[in-house]
Amino acid sequence: MREVNQGRLADSIIVCTGAVTALQQAMECVERGGTILFFAPTDKGITIPLSINDFFWRNDVTLTTSYAGDYADHMTALQLMQAKRVTVKEMITHKLGLSETVEGFKLVAEAHDSIKVIIEPQR
Repeated sequence: MREVNQGRLADSIIVCTGAVTALQQAMECVERGGTILFFAPTDKGITIPLSINDFFWRNDVTLTTSYAGDYADHMTALQLMQAKRVTVKEMITHKLGLSETVEGFKLVAEAHDSIKVIIEPQR
C-alpha cells in the first residue's frame, strides 16, 4: 500500500466480504487515524486477535459497520456511476449462468479470486 500511495497507508477502507483474510488485510493497510468500515458479516464464531493499545490508543483507528444505505445513498451511488465518477465494471470478476450459482457462492465465500460475482439467469 505504501508503494502506491506516496508512503502512506489507506485513510478509509471498506471491507465488503466476511473473509478473515480481507479483515486482517484491512487492519494492516489502514493509516493512523483512519477508518475501516465493515460492510459484510463474517460466519458465526469468527474472531480476530487485536491489540487494543496498538490499534486504538496508539493509532486511533475507527472501526464501524454498515449493511445498508437509505434511499438518498442509493441515488447518490447511481448518479456517481452514471456520471462515470465511480467505475464498477472492473470490479466484476465473474459472470456465471444460473446453473453455476453454487460455484458463484463458493467463489464469494472463499474470497480469493473474486471481487464481484454476477449471476445471469438468462445465460
